[in-house]
Amino acid sequence: MHSFEELAKLFSERFETKHFPEQPANLYGPAAYFLSLGGKRIRPVMCLMANELFDDIDGDAWHAATAIELFHNFTLIHDDIMDKASLRRGMQTVHEKYGSSSALLAGDVMLVTAYDCLNKIQSSCLRKIIYVFNKTAKEVCEGQQVDMDFEQKVSVSFAEYENMILLKTSVLLACSLQLGSIIGGAGDGNQHHLFEFGKNLGLAFQVQDDYLDAFGDPAKFGKQVGGDILANKKTFLLIKAMETASGAQAKAIKDLMCSGNTDKVAQMLSIFKSCGVDQWAMELKEKYTNEAFRHLEDIAVVSPRKKPLQELAGFLVKREY
Repeated sequence: MHSFEELAKLFSERFETKHFPEQPANLYGPAAYFLSLGGKRIRPVMCLMANELFDDIDGDAWHAATAIELFHNFTLIHDDIMDKASLRRGMQTVHEKYGSSSALLAGDVMLVTAYDCLNKIQSSCLRKIIYVFNKTAKEVCEGQQVDMDFEQKVSVSFAEYENMILLKTSVLLACSLQLGSIIGGAGDGNQHHLFEFGKNLGLAFQVQDDYLDAFGDPAKFGKQVGGDILANKKTFLLIKAMETASGAQAKAIKDLMCSGNTDKVAQMLSIFKSCGVDQWAMELKEKYTNEAFRHLEDIAVVSPRKKPLQELAGFLVKREY
């Protein structure tokens, strides 16, 4: 069995090969540039880990993992355009460097290349693999649209936000695990438990992300603390604060969201703490994490084989950056 770090190194060595031809340079250059920015490679490595849960890593799992990483990067290029983001991993986003039209096409060709990778899979389960991949791709698009719709809404309920995160973030983690398990020969029950493990892990990951944005140590988090507050983003913390705030606190939150007050972050964090949302967020993360581990426990393989996934899950929900 390999650790996450070992598999991440092996995957990166394979993934850093050339994915695109040279010409036309204005199409493939931007795509290659974006992939050169790197990344944690969490999703493809989870695919490999799920595959190894049942047997030695199958060659088809590498193709599936590569397709997942290309798809993920495709979504990031398009998300950056929609969010008008100027930086990704500390570097210029593709649309800032090459223009929006080239960025759109670079994302498109990355998606097509992902399907080329899936087409290399020899497994007799290829039809199911394509079905799960396509279902997930549609759900990720749905999640991005719902997220954009939230920008026009005055208030968002907890259930609405949870569903958006489920679609935009969790299902791709869950899909990565399920694809690896399909290739590994897992039965429907084990596939279900791995999917649910990934889904709940994704929700816990997002709670931790929202928490760190508000209460993290800037030196460890690597981003501006309070960025979500400054952008008026609907997060688990803001939604819970609005649900539990007194009349005066609710008015203060709304006033702060409409203001350019230089003390906006500090004031909002003070309200969050008064409403107890910092502690609530940790309890919510624990709830999702426990549900994830319950499904991992129910997978019908010997416990030692689950250890790498247990360690990865623990890191993702306890990280400080």
